Amino acid sequence: MPVPLEYRAALVADVAECLVLRGLTRQNAISAAGLARLGISAESWRASMQDGSLPGFVCLSGARIVGYCFGERATGEVAVLALVPEFEGQGIARKLLGLVMQALAGAGHTELFLGCSANPGSRSYGFYRHLGWRSLGRFDQRGDEILGYSLAANPPS
Repeated sequence: MPVPLEYRAALVADVAECLVLRGLTRQNAISAAGLARLGISAESWRASMQDGSLPGFVCLSGARIVGYCFGERATGEVAVLALVPEFEGQGIARKLLGLVMQALAGAGHTELFLGCSANPGSRSYGFYRHLGWRSLGRFDQRGDEILGYSLAANPPS
């Protein structure tokens, strides 16, 4: 019998497992060492959670975190959405994204943004667009396309 999924707010104690999970994703996997080179360490992640600037949610299957999503409270950016491959196609990513969008809406944002692969062959390319995210015609320093979402026009589900 499959283990039921549970969604909850991310805890500081989840950071170590989230760092490992980020390296297990199907596309855009980044190891903890790779994240550290980008300035994202366990310590910086924990500090951002503790000060409330990085709200996030996790999905658990039993005691294992199988996906997570975090957003930047100050800017309205969806910073990361990660899911282990064997749990794809179950609506987990959509649910986690919706929870973070609601948290950012609660912080007063009406417009959200995120960086996404500009490659139409990438899973994320179609995923976000299917959910109503639209290109803002800009790219970040890593070459990711910036997508925007209007909460006023399309409240998250």
